[in-house]
Amino acid sequence: MAPAASRLRAEPAIGALPRRALARYLLLLRLYPVLTKAATSGILSALGNVLAQMTKKKQKKEDSQRVDVSGPLRYAVYGFFITGPLSHYFYLFLEHWVPPEVPLAAVKRLLLDRLLFAPAFLLLFFLTMSLLEGKDAASFVTWVRSSFWPALRMNWRVWTPMQFININYVPLQFRVLFANLVALFWYAYLASWGSDRA
Repeated sequence: MAPAASRLRAEPAIGALPRRALARYLLLLRLYPVLTKAATSGILSALGNVLAQMTKKKQKKEDSQRVDVSGPLRYAVYGFFITGPLSHYFYLFLEHWVPPEVPLAAVKRLLLDRLLFAPAFLLLFFLTMSLLEGKDAASFVTWVRSSFWPALRMNWRVWTPMQFININYVPLQFRVLFANLVALFWYAYLASWGSDRA
């Protein structure tokens, strides 16, 4: 009888795990906002690359489930050092520069994000990945020439509705997390640009 009783007591604890994790995340977010957002960005960026690799293997009908660890490591570095901190400060800047009470604030915020931040951020992604992969300047320029414009057009298609929601309806402290969840799939898409990019 004792094992059944202990199982009954353990079940609510398992159900409480998501609540405890959320409470811990919220505490860390309040105490260490940039570090928490950086860590979340790094983890989800790496996960996006793993997702891309698994998708590619499935499309090519490869039997190997082995993941090239260098890809997720590059994406983790990019997420931790660039995406998390830069996004944190961008959303703060946007909130102060275009407060919600400004006429047409929703449109102005979206235009700033889509026309200024998105192209610059995407170019930074290309540059960072090239540096982390040890590519030379010529390879970087070739990659940008062949992939930047199609990737930016796709960015505008995918991210415009998501960023409209994020910038205008998601509370400020959760905007990086919301963007990271969308980015999980976006990085999987970016990682698919070129066979040596994933």
